[in-house]
Amino acid sequence: MVKRIAIFGSTGSIGTQALDVISAHADKFSAEVLTAQSNHELLIQQALKFNPNCVVIGDDKKYHLVKEALASTDVKVFAGEKALEEVAAMDCYDMMLAAIVGFAGLKPTLQAIENGKAIALANKETLVVAGDIVMQKALEKRVAVIPVDSEHSAIFQCLVGEGRNKIEQIILTASGGPFLGRKPNYLVNVKRDHALQHPNWAMGAKISIDSATLMNKGLEMIEAKWLFNLKPDQIKVMVHPQSIIHSMVQFEDGSVKAQMGLPDMKLPIQYAIAFPQRIPSDFPRYDFKKPNTLTFEEPDLRTFRNLVLATEALHKGGNMPCILNAANEVAVYAFLRNRIGFLDMTEVVEQALNKVAFIEKPSLQQYYESDGEARTFAASLIQM
Repeated sequence: MVKRIAIFGSTGSIGTQALDVISAHADKFSAEVLTAQSNHELLIQQALKFNPNCVVIGDDKKYHLVKEALASTDVKVFAGEKALEEVAAMDCYDMMLAAIVGFAGLKPTLQAIENGKAIALANKETLVVAGDIVMQKALEKRVAVIPVDSEHSAIFQCLVGEGRNKIEQIILTASGGPFLGRKPNYLVNVKRDHALQHPNWAMGAKISIDSATLMNKGLEMIEAKWLFNLKPDQIKVMVHPQSIIHSMVQFEDGSVKAQMGLPDMKLPIQYAIAFPQRIPSDFPRYDFKKPNTLTFEEPDLRTFRNLVLATEALHKGGNMPCILNAANEVAVYAFLRNRIGFLDMTEVVEQALNKVAFIEKPSLQQYYESDGEARTFAASLIQM
């Protein structure tokens, strides 16, 4: 049986790599749904190559361009934010690869879960914003949520077969980003192009900046809490510059399981969509002769304060992670457009956490409202 994959965010870094995996295993997978926010040209190319059941272009102003380009095909074309939810509710696919960047991925993912579809989750913000609601809904619908992030995929793989064994702690590894070892007096002058140059991973702009500020690792801590039903004190971050060990699980007997491999997102993507099988790949293999040393160190929390803010939001819970994520998205957007400095991103997030009202047990509607309020406040701090 060919597994039908819906790629929500097909023109981004994760989406394009997922299509490479599908193309290499056309006997096992098909791309049934492709969506993009504004990159209509690449969406059209993908649709012509993979002939999906349907495509969605988020920017409805580009609907006619996509519709016209695919007029000679049987591909159904939809447009707009609401269409993402409507297509997620369809029965033309078996698994959603949730790869839309940021808060925008929440509604379609919830709709897919409601529809009983398995989720390969690359959008960590979905769990950062409303992890309690998402995972409860997945439990009710008996829907598998399989992580695609390399770190969470590593933990997931380490836990296979360990269902009855108690976790003492998990260790999320971080490369440290392009500014490992740098101090604030250096970072104050950092520009966008430098921050986008990740030393190990090829990623989209948003996640590359989050990696440079260590916010990405903070968001991953919050995601891990919900994915693996952990307490905040069970989640630890270690800097591992070589990015070979993708994360580790320590059990109550003291033993540690680690998942290793070269930094290549195609591997966790393939693992997630093929689970529970492992299927062959031609991905490069790790050579144990190089690097000949794997190192670990504590993160520099005085310099990279985003990790501190995220840890505080993790411990406080409620709508704090939602506020953290919303303010960070606005700040990163501004930094990428040279509106604010590198260190200013942290200031924007911190002020939003202090300003927006705390709600201990938010409803889904209150999460949406907290997100909107945090974005409005963060934008007010920036000359957008």
